[in-house]
Amino acid sequence: MASGTQTPKFHNNAGVREIRIGVKEFKCMGATPPNDHPHVFLDMGDENEIVCPYCSTLYKHDEALHGAEAVPAEAAWREAS
Repeated sequence: MASGTQTPKFHNNAGVREIRIGVKEFKCMGATPPNDHPHVFLDMGDENEIVCPYCSTLYKHDEALHGAEAVPAEAAWREAS
């Protein structure tokens, strides 16, 4: 990740089988607060998918998506401002 950028976070409130994302380094939070699990950093490395060790959500990298974009879109966590 480039310095000065915040690591994107994703969750699986919808309970979908897989979430497609536009990054390979991110944090999975399981569900939205207050039901979230520890926000674990995941790095796909050379692979194109990874399973969260806490909630078993399957994340797949999708080159058509950019940054914190996700499918389903609501899986991308937006910090309150």
